Amino acid sequence: MEKPKSVSIAHPSSAAPRRLFSLKTKEMLIAGIFILPSLIGLLTFVVFPTLRAFYLSLTNSNLINRADFVGLENYTRLIHDKQFWASLKITAEYVLLNIPLQTILALALAMVMWRLTKSTVVRAIVFLPYLVPMMMVMLVWLTVLHYDFGPVNGLINRFFGPNARFNFFSQTSIIPSIALVNTWRHVGYVSLLLFAGLQTIPAEVYEAAAIDGANGWNVFTRITLPLLRPVIAFVVVTSLVGAFQVYDRVAVAAVPSGGPGDSTRVIFWYIVNLAFTRFQMGYASAVAVALFLICAVITWFNMKSFRANESDLG
Repeated sequence: MEKPKSVSIAHPSSAAPRRLFSLKTKEMLIAGIFILPSLIGLLTFVVFPTLRAFYLSLTNSNLINRADFVGLENYTRLIHDKQFWASLKITAEYVLLNIPLQTILALALAMVMWRLTKSTVVRAIVFLPYLVPMMMVMLVWLTVLHYDFGPVNGLINRFFGPNARFNFFSQTSIIPSIALVNTWRHVGYVSLLLFAGLQTIPAEVYEAAAIDGANGWNVFTRITLPLLRPVIAFVVVTSLVGAFQVYDRVAVAAVPSGGPGDSTRVIFWYIVNLAFTRFQMGYASAVAVALFLICAVITWFNMKSFRANESDLG
């Protein structure tokens, strides 16, 4: 009698892991293909130049002769460099005038849009100044605030007398004026970021607060601000890092020699001047590394202060 043939039945679970692994591999491959252009750009224009700057900061490179390794000599020079500390002070003044005012105005504008209107047209109008190139913005405001024929000084003459004028770009007022212009350009963009954060706050939280009888100020300070903390942290950190790298608006507002006296010689101007005017690339790289470390410390401090990696929604 012929024996029945044994039929082997493959367990479905044995093939499933292979199919699942193959699917995951395929998805990772597709994701890698999409990420690759950005990764190449990041490595080419960010990572490699950063590492190159760290290396050049340890040399006496002048862009002409062969660079020799000098160790920490550039950093020792930087500690005793009065121009570096003066430039850092001017930059800090600009940052302290710009970022707090910009953040407070943006938060107020975001609250107004959130409470009164969520119109797309209103948001587009608010965002419009950010779309204008910074060079054009500075040229327009240089005309508006001009000492002789600017409309702002024309209004001052009309209300305070024919001899009443204010020099917005004098040695003492040029940095505050540039900070105000920068605030005008960026406040709409920052307010839209905060507005997007406000929309993520659940309505149930405010309904519970209304039932408990909380007033508007308590709702804002005890609910809105804590729940908006991660977005505020992102806005403050990115704005601070960008403000410490200010250069273009200062270059437009000031004369090529550095503006009225040394009042506009921000730290980024100092780096550019060292590298491409004095050809001291090694020392310029050391100043750039110092600026990088300053921004890194400020970022770390703000992230810790705002507890940006935590959320009160959980």
